[in-house]
Amino acid sequence: MHPDIERYLTALAKLQPTAIEFLDDSADHAGHSGHHGDGPSHLTLNITSEVFGGLNRVSRHRLVYDILKDWMPNPIHALVINAKTPTEK
Repeated sequence: MHPDIERYLTALAKLQPTAIEFLDDSADHAGHSGHHGDGPSHLTLNITSEVFGGLNRVSRHRLVYDILKDWMPNPIHALVINAKTPTEK
């Protein structure tokens, strides 16, 4: 696992996820804007947490963005977020 992703996982631990996974989509964006080639720049985050209960999609994304803001827009150029509660599929 890339050290940057380890840092993101550590930062997101404050959301007390019951499941968390980053997918590195950077290779699919080689040559595109924001692809710097020095590690993960385009990511998909799948995260499950009770913290998301009662929150709409935008509020869930804001929680994640607030935690990862120091890494955006560089080195994280693009982030797809799938944020759910344990009871959601």
